[in-house]
Amino acid sequence: METFWLLASLASVMMLFAESAMPGAGYLLLNYQTGEYLFTVIFTAEYILRLLSSRNPERYIFSFFGIIDFVTLSPLYILWLWPEIAVEYLTVMRLLRVLRLIRLAKVLRYLDSASLIWNTLYSARRKLLLFLGMVMILLCLSGGMMYVIEGPEHGFTTIPVSVYWAVVTMTTVGYGDITPHTTAGRVLASLLILTGYSMIAIPTGVMSAYMTEIMQRRRKYLRCASCQNTEHIDNARFCQRCGVSMDNNAPPTLTETSYAARK
Repeated sequence: METFWLLASLASVMMLFAESAMPGAGYLLLNYQTGEYLFTVIFTAEYILRLLSSRNPERYIFSFFGIIDFVTLSPLYILWLWPEIAVEYLTVMRLLRVLRLIRLAKVLRYLDSASLIWNTLYSARRKLLLFLGMVMILLCLSGGMMYVIEGPEHGFTTIPVSVYWAVVTMTTVGYGDITPHTTAGRVLASLLILTGYSMIAIPTGVMSAYMTEIMQRRRKYLRCASCQNTEHIDNARFCQRCGVSMDNNAPPTLTETSYAARK
């Protein structure tokens, strides 16, 4: 069933892309509407089944995926209840269509690696927020300095515009809509670019360290009856060394577990 829900989520989003790419194809409009009705019914059934099967329905409703499931259902039901929105409020209509793209987030539910990445982000949140704070301070200082050095005559009309230039420069995007003309401004831009390159390694190192720690916590030490290996991932069904089934294998002794943990 997981494969079915995964394919349904992807298919509904692909249909939205096709609908936006060929808006004038009137003969396909009915097919788009029928497909959206079908996907809405499918995801509504999924939402109801998850509510009925959940031990704590309230917790599911306010969970991340519970909110995602509800939001992706809302566009079509809103149009059914208030059909005048499609005619009078074009911006709201476009927003409701874009909300269907959130169905892509439903795919994360069926990816085991997604939980690992989320847990890593949550564990490293303090260090990452500290890093982002330092970056924001550096951007504000750089923007203020460039505003003083270049001035409005060179396109740096306000401090917010100068900070925008600092963001574009530090991320090495370089749109080119605002460029420094003075020697001091170009030196500052060069330093900001080099700083941006060097700072990429900081969040990467933090994430790698926390991810390694979480993966080590998830290890489950079971002794393989064939090769006596005790290093296996959580819920391992087969030995990672010899491939023998791990069913009915006895857990390792305390000495073996301690030895495997030290390794």
